[in-house]
Amino acid sequence: MNSLRHRHRSVIGLSVLAPLITLAGCSSADDSASAAVPSPGAKVTGLCRNLDKVLPSKVDGQGRRDPEPASALTAGWGNPAIILRCGVVRPAKMNDPEADGVEVNGVGWLLQKQDDGSFRFTTTLRKAYVEVTIPKDRTGDGLAPLVDLAKSVRKAIPAGIAD
Repeated sequence: MNSLRHRHRSVIGLSVLAPLITLAGCSSADDSASAAVPSPGAKVTGLCRNLDKVLPSKVDGQGRRDPEPASALTAGWGNPAIILRCGVVRPAKMNDPEADGVEVNGVGWLLQKQDDGSFRFTTTLRKAYVEVTIPKDRTGDGLAPLVDLAKSVRKAIPAGIAD
């Protein structure tokens, strides 16, 4: 089972962000997750494959359960699934100087609350964009998934500006 993702820009304090994303838990009867597989160039695909090799087996205490279709560019943990996609397109929101972001263990993330109540984080200042979506109903401690993923992102996706 394999996966990868990445990138963003502005930073707000964890004490302000954590309450925004403390998520109450419940699970869905549907235990299968799906995720669109990104289609980056060869260089970014290589970085994402490297990320997939070093991703943790657990995120926020949840075991790895990759989404369909199977790809080294996507990964998932738990149910409802925390989904990681590597090699995504740079979010337009990164151009907004007022965009919310956070730095977690040396990795910067753009924060975007979605219409369905989930949160999407995209890495910033990395050679590939990694996106992590945390479902509204995901049990856990706000930033715990990013804490669990930061070491892998730092190891596999070099700092810099994605092409």
